[in-house]
Formats: sequence, structure tokens, C-alpha cells
Amino acid sequence: METKDQKQVKKTKKTGGVSAAWVILGCAVVAFAFFFIVCGAGSEGFFGSLLGTTNFDAKGHPINGNLFGTLYQGGFVIPIVMTLLLTVIALSVERAFALNKAKGKGNLLKFVEGVNEKINTDDLAGAREICGVQKGSVANILTAALLRYEDIDGQELSNDEKAELVGKEIESATTLELPAMEQNMAIIAAISTLGTLMGLFGTVLGMIRSFGAMGQEGSPDSTALAIGISEALLNTALGIGTGALAIISYTYFSGKIQNMTNAVDEISFAIGQTFTKRALKK
Repeated sequence: METKDQKQVKKTKKTGGVSAAWVILGCAVVAFAFFFIVCGAGSEGFFGSLLGTTNFDAKGHPINGNLFGTLYQGGFVIPIVMTLLLTVIALSVERAFALNKAKGKGNLLKFVEGVNEKINTDDLAGAREICGVQKGSVANILTAALLRYEDIDGQELSNDEKAELVGKEIESATTLELPAMEQNMAIIAAISTLGTLMGLFGTVLGMIRSFGAMGQEGSPDSTALAIGISEALLNTALGIGTGALAIISYTYFSGKIQNMTNAVDEISFAIGQTFTKRALKK
């Protein structure tokens, strides 16, 4: 039977992160608005005249290598890649806050050392007190394990059976907490590949435009050739940059999640060892 404290731990509301769908939608709105209104200022069309400024000269070329105008020449793939880039940045910030909250208030290494010390001296109340101060997902998992430990400590079970029950409690609590820690990580991992692929897609479109300009009869259309090459290079640079940032972000946050799961494993091992020590004393 579960104690009142155990039920309370399981009923604790898990703090989820921001929905990736809303983040992607918001980033898409910002990216496309920036592309058509800011980068396309002065171009032909309704959106190009909203700001009352221009990034292009009379021939439609970016003024003095204007960065915004150059981006606008990159084609419709640019705002798609920009959406992916903004999504990575937004989700990275969201994960930073979420995982910092999951880690808890204090240093994780000191927290593990403090709990281990209390467990090794059979001071379960002290271990729970440390978890209460630390808070976060790791502390929640260990609190559930300690409550289970206290619940079965006086029962007529073998030490191996007690260790198994505590281990199952840790697995159950981890199953509840881990999805919140890993939320949106799959999206960042997908963008690490998708960003590069979309950049290459824009590169191919730019090269098609370039070769089309070169294939005309007579002298090549130098303007179309330059625009095509610009489109290809811009998409390549932006796509590679987006993919690289996503890889860095995914690797960093995966490492933080692994550190937290390692902390849980270390303390769960310490709890199991207490049963072994008791058996040896007997």
C-alpha cells in the first residue's frame, strides 16, 4: 500500500516545457515577416513598400551590398531556414530554463554527495530534508525512492526484495519525470539535419537559376547569374549555420540530462547498498 506522502509525490504536477508547435509557428511568423517586410523593403509588391525605405537600387540590386537586400535575393527558402534557426534558438532558451529547474536549486554534485552521506549513515529523514531543499526532478525521484524505502523498511522481506522494490519505485518516478526533461529535444535533433538539407535545397535552386542564365543565347544574363550564385551561397551558409547550432544545442542539453540521470543512478545504488550492508551485519 502506498503511503500518503508517496501518493502526494506522484500527484505532484509535472512542469512541462513550451509546446514546440507554438514555438515553430511563432518563429515562422517572425521569419516571414522579417524576410518580406524588412529584407524586401523597396522591392516590387505590397510588402516591399510597407516601411517606406529601400534596400535596392533602380536596377533591383542591393544598395552597396545591403545585407537585408542580399538576404531577400536568397529566395523563398531563406525564410524557411530562418524559421528553423529561430526555432533552435527559442527551444534552446526554453530547455536551458527547464533543465535548470529540473536540476534543482543547488549544485548537483554536492547534492548527490550530501544525500549519499545521509543514506550511508541511515539518516533517511536527513536525506529527505536535503531533497526538499534541492527541489527539481532529480530530488522528486529520490524523494519517491526514500519514501518507498521507509515504507518497506520494517516489513518482513529479504534485503534483495526490498532493494528490488526501491529500484522499481525509482524507475517509476524516473518514467514520470524524464519526458519533461527530454521535451523538445527531438525537434532540435531533427532541425540539426533539416536545417542543412533546406540550405542545400536553396543552393540547388540558386545553381539552377545560375545555369539558366548561362545557358541563354548570346552573352549570359550577368544579373540573373549573380542573383543565382548569391541565392546558392546564402542558403548554404544559413543552412549549415542552423544545422551546426542545432547540433551544439542538442549535444549540450543531452549532456545535462545524462548528468541528472547519472545522479539518480548513483544515489539509487547507494540505497541498494544499505540493504547489503544490513544483511552482512546480520
